[in-house]
Amino acid sequence: MTSSLPLLAGVALVAGLMGASTPGTTATEHRQQVARSLARSAAPAEGGAVAAPGRASSTRTDIVEHTAARDVHDQRRVLSYWTPRRMAAAVPIDLLGTVTGTLGTAARAVRREPDVAAPAAPAAPAAPGGPAAPPKRVAGAASPGVPAAVTGRPVGASAPVRRGRARVSGARWNSGGWVARTTGRVFLTLDGVDFVCSASSVRSANRDLVVTAGHCVKDGAGAWADNWAFVPGYDRGRQPYGQFTARRMFVAGPWARDADDSYDVGMVAVNRRGGRHLAEVAGAQDIAFGGARGRQAHGFGFPADAPYDGESLVYCAGPVRADPHGQTGDQGLRCDMTAGSSGGPWLSGFDPATGRGTVTSVSSFKYSDDRGTMYGPYFGETARRLYAVSERS
Repeated sequence: MTSSLPLLAGVALVAGLMGASTPGTTATEHRQQVARSLARSAAPAEGGAVAAPGRASSTRTDIVEHTAARDVHDQRRVLSYWTPRRMAAAVPIDLLGTVTGTLGTAARAVRREPDVAAPAAPAAPAAPGGPAAPPKRVAGAASPGVPAAVTGRPVGASAPVRRGRARVSGARWNSGGWVARTTGRVFLTLDGVDFVCSASSVRSANRDLVVTAGHCVKDGAGAWADNWAFVPGYDRGRQPYGQFTARRMFVAGPWARDADDSYDVGMVAVNRRGGRHLAEVAGAQDIAFGGARGRQAHGFGFPADAPYDGESLVYCAGPVRADPHGQTGDQGLRCDMTAGSSGGPWLSGFDPATGRGTVTSVSSFKYSDDRGTMYGPYFGETARRLYAVSERS
């Protein structure tokens, strides 16, 4: 378990660096405040933007990139940074949502239209004296006392592998296969604080591509991550395939400017290890875009908040549904995974016997009034564009 000391130190540091908020602000809302402030100062995004052919970089499909550990010196620096002690002390990046969520309330920013419009959500019931406010979004966080998985087993316990439309809200994955190789933990530093996320290796032209959540790569309009390393196949401290450092990082413009949850996707081209590509060493899952909504999905990750400890691969399974609040173009999956699972892959067409599937989303956030549902961005045209640029980097 993570010591509370690094967490408390991180709270003070992050709060100071990101600025004060009004009471009740969630991580997403605070990032949006920062984005609007930076936009007013007209500061260009670090690394510049790669615009779609024939379009200005201000369009909603622009891609923002950042160069990370490109040379041997930088790679060695990152690898030497992540000592076992630092890894154990890193806190789930989603705790930033819990921290800033205690600081205040801010008006919700007007959202861009998602890639594919979600079905209309039912209107929220009106509260006495006026309409009901939408619940707050908290990035991947979960409340204490998370209920047991729908299998009837304690949360975190292993569950039998089932075919068909199985429903599992949080159980340890003990069946191995491709998913146990390609899914891993991410270790990164943001504003001087060490964090953990989840991610997956995916097929790509460069054979070195990792997909995760945008907030595991760049804090909205804020800082890019430093010391970024992917550990595929992580299992209770074991690192069978080693660590892969980031070479180039990519997020969509709407995430970089507005921390828009509909575009909370990050892709990272990693450096080779020992002269070998990531896909050669650990393998890679398929990835697809523009698929039908509402399909069965298996979500994987390394939740690190209680009752989990971040040391084992955990999964959820079930049909996905549209955001009932209409706040994003995301889809929701019943899932009890907690902070630390952000960026973990959602696999469609998953075969439990082989551990293979197709990545069609990643874990992104939860609503404050429904800690049992994880939401992930729909992989539409913007995600496709992000992938097209990233896989050839």
